[in-house]
Amino acid sequence: MPAERTLDRRAWLQQAAAAATTLWLPRAARSQPRLTDDPFTLGVASGSPRADGVVLWTRLHLPGAVIGSDAVTLRWEVAHDEAFTRIAQRGQVQALPDLAHSAHAEVQGLAPDRWYFYRFMAGDAVSPTGRTRTLPAADAPVTRLRLAYASCQRWEHGYFSAYRHMAEENLDLVLFLGDYIYEYPTAAQPVRIPSGGWVLTLDDYRQRYALHKSEPELQRMHAACPWLVTWDDHEVQNDYAGSHVGQGGPAVADFAARRAAAYQAFYEHMPLRASVLTRAFAGLASGAEMRIHGQLSWGRLASLMLLDARQFKSAQACTPEGRPGSATLDPQTCETWADPERSMLGTAQEQWLDQTLATQGAAHVWNFVGQQSLLGQRGFRTASGQRLWNDGWDGYAPARRRLTDALQQHRVANPVFLGGDVHENWVGHVKADYADPASASVGVEFCGTSITARASANPRTTEVLAQNPHFVFADAQRRGYGVVECTPQLLTTRLRVLDDVTRRDTQAETLASFVVEAGRAVVERA
Repeated sequence: MPAERTLDRRAWLQQAAAAATTLWLPRAARSQPRLTDDPFTLGVASGSPRADGVVLWTRLHLPGAVIGSDAVTLRWEVAHDEAFTRIAQRGQVQALPDLAHSAHAEVQGLAPDRWYFYRFMAGDAVSPTGRTRTLPAADAPVTRLRLAYASCQRWEHGYFSAYRHMAEENLDLVLFLGDYIYEYPTAAQPVRIPSGGWVLTLDDYRQRYALHKSEPELQRMHAACPWLVTWDDHEVQNDYAGSHVGQGGPAVADFAARRAAAYQAFYEHMPLRASVLTRAFAGLASGAEMRIHGQLSWGRLASLMLLDARQFKSAQACTPEGRPGSATLDPQTCETWADPERSMLGTAQEQWLDQTLATQGAAHVWNFVGQQSLLGQRGFRTASGQRLWNDGWDGYAPARRRLTDALQQHRVANPVFLGGDVHENWVGHVKADYADPASASVGVEFCGTSITARASANPRTTEVLAQNPHFVFADAQRRGYGVVECTPQLLTTRLRVLDDVTRRDTQAETLASFVVEAGRAVVERA
């Protein structure tokens, strides 16, 4: 990489970091444009919480108008009350044109385990009010955590009505587990058609995020509590793996450039810290441009680990004719499948996860692992033998075995895996060895359905469930989200589903509920 290009990218990172943390800008008045319309049409959000602070996000956006090419200085306030009569912190942050005029205010100096209200101001314009909270202190004896997990919100397949119901759940956190946008131009029998066609360039990705962010139900949920976010494939391209191109849509000459544009747009639209860009654009060539994985503690009650199963992923094994993307494979005839060098997470992230499980696994009552897909083996028999899907953990069995071995080696207390991607609800036990039906259960799993994205037209869910008895429940028909509540004694999970995602006024109900007692890796129907 040319030296001058590297320097440009380092300068860009420094600018982004400065924009996130600047509290006072003496020349702020020079970066205040005249805004005749509401620039906060994409709402506000918070995330990346700590015990003493949180990231506040917004993006200035004027549909059909141009904000300009200058940075815009925003004022922000964090208050104890919704009327903003008792201000806890205030400051300024820059919305940079190079980042689509998005702003990431990294607020510090807040009290732990506390709810706050926040807002942004640009000139005379005031954003909607958001509600956020800080984490409990790491050693605090917390008695409750309530979170939701969600994934896969495809615009064409329905409305984001699930978030209207989620906003009534009184949540502490949301874990979003991937596929925040989809890169497709339309769908078969679409409920609505997104603008812009195939998403290929930085401007395309920005427009698609803006389309999603304009949804009032999604804005309401972002403003309700902090979000922890990771990505899957559709934030870039269907079934891409690491630096390997996926499938679908027009071919691009430079997939690395497309991925870099997609990653930048993800950062621009998520409440992430500038530290996720510690290697800036220079890391793109090695597949490490953004660090999405991480861990936080909810007092002594829970550890929350969030994984990145796309950026460092080995290419899928035994896809027919050597084409990119996913397929099913026969493990008896696919030699690559058993290669221990292949990974879902990459060597560095695997090592980080192993160390985190070693240091945190016995320090908390519950250990949540948020990741993109179904962890447990979900094979199905055909006339020619067993078939496994090669894009999920089933396609990376040695890597999964390293993970389950680590759970046992480090005596991790009460592991709970939360996933998405498959557009279906699956609930079950994480096994030490999927080749041995009698092997121990070393954790539990709740893999969630989608917000809107349809499941594949597979009528065999009941049959596949019967062939994989480590799962106790499956449903491929309903869309929605999951709600998890844990105490030091018990974890309860409710699968919340919608009547009809093609209607904004759809109702929600609980499809099924499950409990897990602390100290027993057993899922039971409530």
